[in-house]
Amino acid sequence: MHGFVRSVWSEPRPPDPPVRVWRDWALVGVLVPLAVLEGVLRPDLPWRLLEVAVAAGLVPTLLWRRTRPLAMLAICFVVTDAIPVLVTGATLDVYTLGYMLILPYALFRWGSGREIVTGSGIVLVAAGLSVLVDHAALPDVVGPFAVMLATTSLGGVFRYRAGARMRELDQVKLLMREQLARDLHDTVAHHVSAMAIRAQAGLATAASRPDAAAEALRVIEGEAARALDEMRAIVRVLRRDRPTELTPGRRIAELERLASRGGSHHPAVEVEMSGDLDGLSPSVESAVYRIAQEAVTNAVRHARRATRVEVHVAADETAVRLCVRDDGDGGSTRPGAPPGYGIIGMSERANLLGGTCVAGPDRDRGWTVTAVLPRAGAA
Repeated sequence: MHGFVRSVWSEPRPPDPPVRVWRDWALVGVLVPLAVLEGVLRPDLPWRLLEVAVAAGLVPTLLWRRTRPLAMLAICFVVTDAIPVLVTGATLDVYTLGYMLILPYALFRWGSGREIVTGSGIVLVAAGLSVLVDHAALPDVVGPFAVMLATTSLGGVFRYRAGARMRELDQVKLLMREQLARDLHDTVAHHVSAMAIRAQAGLATAASRPDAAAEALRVIEGEAARALDEMRAIVRVLRRDRPTELTPGRRIAELERLASRGGSHHPAVEVEMSGDLDGLSPSVESAVYRIAQEAVTNAVRHARRATRVEVHVAADETAVRLCVRDDGDGGSTRPGAPPGYGIIGMSERANLLGGTCVAGPDRDRGWTVTAVLPRAGAA
């Protein structure tokens, strides 16, 4: 129990809370006139001007409920419970103040563990004060308490779901780093093996053919420089020390394997390659293949009523461009939905090599994945 309390108390805030969106301003624009309208239509309010002023004046606190959840909750509950009891001897009875339920939700969704514990204490004290002053019966207490519990639980559920998704996204990105590190490992191993063979040949011919030994040294120098570049890339990619399976990376030439004639339930896949595809960095070749493979897999699985998937790879002096397009209905992601793990993995792989990867629906029909990678990978 002590460990649970300590973990709750030390829980940090969720990262990057939204500051303000258009819905917040719309909510304020609706609640303020609603509070004024309630004051006009309810002559039974004992302190009408005070209650309407408090209800309307506290509405702007909703604009800071995500960035300062504890402060906004404390302001609202102190002003609506403690001050009215001290001034009038009664609590406020404005229905519009129901918007305050958003504040406990925001506290559990965006607050730190310390803020949640402190804010819960403020809410309980304010609720107890209202019960004592109004002499409320037990049934009148259970209902509001259940609503408050449901609101805070909802905030906790959304917080947990967001945290779980962030952990899954981190896992996907880590997997991409491991796969890229495998490919880079194979390249470095190739360079080192070439250096060892050339060094042995140079030693064997040094006495009889000095020119051959000098040529071997020049080759070793070039291979060493390339190996160092690839090793620097490995250091940039690896963020954590995790074992990886050392399997060979893919090459652009293997993209032809993705082509298929299609059938009654699967679209045809057409592969076209153009430009200077020789001399590309092995890590770039592997990344192009993996991104194309993931994009084709997504199109075949998710593109509704698609008949064709086009894969086009073009290279020039500076970059390699990949475009995968299908002619399905609406693509593979609902409008407004967060990107899937496949799309995130493709973007992460491209970013690690200094490139970009963008996926989204076409204006008329279908879904397109476009990636641009520098020929030599990240500098």
